Amino acid sequence: MTSKSRLLAATAMTFGLGVLGAHDAAAEWKPFKPVEFIIMAGQGGGADRLARFIQSIVEKHDLSPMPFIPINKGGGSGAEGLRYLKDKEGDPHVIMATLNSYYTTPLRQPEVGVDISEFTPIARLAEDYFVLWVSADSPDKDLDSYVANVKEKGKKWRMGGTGTGQEDSLVTTMLENDLGLTMTYVPFKGGGDVAKALIGDHIESTVNNPSEQMGFFEADKSRPIAAFTEERIAAFPDTPTFKELGHPDLVYQMQRSVVAPGGIDKDVQDFYINVFKQVYESQEWQDYCKSEALECAWLADGELQDYFMKEQEKHRKILQDMGELPS
Repeated sequence: MTSKSRLLAATAMTFGLGVLGAHDAAAEWKPFKPVEFIIMAGQGGGADRLARFIQSIVEKHDLSPMPFIPINKGGGSGAEGLRYLKDKEGDPHVIMATLNSYYTTPLRQPEVGVDISEFTPIARLAEDYFVLWVSADSPDKDLDSYVANVKEKGKKWRMGGTGTGQEDSLVTTMLENDLGLTMTYVPFKGGGDVAKALIGDHIESTVNNPSEQMGFFEADKSRPIAAFTEERIAAFPDTPTFKELGHPDLVYQMQRSVVAPGGIDKDVQDFYINVFKQVYESQEWQDYCKSEALECAWLADGELQDYFMKEQEKHRKILQDMGELPS
């Protein structure tokens, strides 16, 4: 090979590597403007606290070149957030923190026009619990006392929860049906408001997530009566489960996941999965799960979508059994 030929060959190789490098760089998508981190619930609740804590981990460890900006869109039991995500189809700069109203709201409000199978699954980071709470001033120290007092007061008993048709109201209906109770359900915008209302004696009980009541519990201002779990929650070892008290059907958990609009590219999805995998593996997140009585539980991509579809059908059956949907 002549010197000229070698030069041409080297030039061609360099050009080829440059094109390949440019292709690789293009494939590694990253946000180029702030990411809207939609929360399909009000401020102060479990979903809101979780999303803002995730934001702090992303910022602390520089996991994204652009910030995640939490935005609450909890109107209509999360319908506002679901519709917003639907209308942002193809937008790579929008993601959403979900809870179980991700299933129930589209089922109960078909007019919203949302099919969750069209959204892009990113990651499930944890599953959350529900606990029956009363204030520390309440005379109720166990389930028998609680049931007796609720039956005595009937509709005068106020059960607080987030929204109407969301998880808290669903769990309340399960409780009423199983224990033969009749209460007045009082909806609030977020779990934080519910927790404050209990301590302020504006309601008699709640089914707050542990994280929403943890501060008041640690300050001896609220009391857990029973947990809607298979086994006792480690953070509340003295609190029995409804199952061990003879009510095996009173078991219910809530997923804490993140999704994106439909129609985004695979490399966009991969970027977000990688970010949330790093969040999940961080010491901050693992510690948060322990301190807030969450169960760390990772799922992503196709496995998460399969989980969503199974949970949606499970919730359809629950709503049908409760008379909320036609059989």
